[in-house]
Amino acid sequence: MSSDNPGSAGEPDGAQQITLTLAEDEEWWVARDEETGVSSQGRTREAALDNLDEAVAGYHGEGREPADEELLELGIDPAGAE
Repeated sequence: MSSDNPGSAGEPDGAQQITLTLAEDEEWWVARDEETGVSSQGRTREAALDNLDEAVAGYHGEGREPADEELLELGIDPAGAE
């Protein structure tokens, strides 16, 4: 998934350039998609990458609208949200 050499030969089309680092507290991994600038984190490398995949999908507009029940659980009034 990640590479230290953006645009290196032999890289498949559409490959993501990802930076994966351990935070200073050494408890969280931070994953960053270099193309979009989207970042996410997780307690493990795998969790950080999974969370990044979800965040990048959201950045690109993939996903679905939240249900009214989900908004209410978050304390958001669906009738007042735009």
